[in-house]
This record gives sequence, structure tokens and C-alpha cells, in this order.
Amino acid sequence: MVKVCASTLGTDFSANKEIMEAAFRKIDVDQYDEDVLQESELYDTDPREPSQVLEEAKQRQVVVRTSLARNDIVGALSTVLENAPYGSNVDQAKNITLQTLLTILNTTKSTDIPSVIKLLSQDAQDTLMKYLYKGMAMPGWGDISGSVLLGWHEKLTEIAGTGCIVRAMTDRRLV
Repeated sequence: MVKVCASTLGTDFSANKEIMEAAFRKIDVDQYDEDVLQESELYDTDPREPSQVLEEAKQRQVVVRTSLARNDIVGALSTVLENAPYGSNVDQAKNITLQTLLTILNTTKSTDIPSVIKLLSQDAQDTLMKYLYKGMAMPGWGDISGSVLLGWHEKLTEIAGTGCIVRAMTDRRLV
């Protein structure tokens, strides 16, 4: 066995060591793995074009406003939670949908929340949970406070159970 002292290698050794340490942190080892799981393989992509998704989000925003004007909270929530935009290249549609949903949540009385949630389908409840988590992850975004989101989260968990949380957290289709 040969032992080499670092001092005998000179400055080249220390320079190479620094380069290797920096390069080590930047190597993408997944590029060499044939069985690596790509994000596109986790869920089916939205078949709609990004422009179509954006247009639908804008149309839903108008429908939600008219539903809110008629005090139809359940109709407004069902409309916004139906066919939620997901995937890449639809960020503007996602923001419009989130903003529309936050408007609904903000205008609903806390005493009405349980009855509204009970009238939603399980899929709509799961999608609502995804939006609640997205809203909590973006503090200060839009015109809503964290207490409103936490209130909705509490009522939704009471009615839909913890399974709703698990389904929202494990679904790869991010809203």
C-alpha cells in the first residue's frame, strides 16, 4: 500500500480537490440511471392546450362572480373546483383559479362552511384541500388571511376526514 502525503503533491492536489468537491455537488446521478422516474410519468398530462385552460379559468371566474352575487356559495365552489388546471405551462390559469377560490372562501360566513362542504363531492373536497394547502404555502398572497384558510381546513378535515389530507398530499396533479 502506497501512502502519499498531500504536501508532496503540491498545489495541484488542493486545486483538484476543490474542483472535485464543487463538481460532486453538481453531478446529476439520475441521468445515468435507466429506471429513473420522470415527473411526466407520474400522472397523465392535461389534454387541454394552455390557452384553452386559461380561457376556461377566465370563464369560470365570471360564472363564480354571478354565483356569488346570487349568494350561491356551493355553485361557485363547484364551478371553480371542477376541472382544476394542473401541469406545466398553465401557471396563469392556476393563479386565476386560486384567486377566484380565495374570493369565495373570503366571502363565505364561517357558520355556512360546514353545510357548504357537505354538499361538495369527494373529488371537489380533495381539490379544495389542495387549494387550501397552496394558499397556506403562499403567505400574503391575494386578499385572504391565514385564519380563513385554517378555518376552512378545520371544517373540511372534520367533515371529509384525514383521508382528504392524504389524497391531497399524495396526488401528483398540483393545482
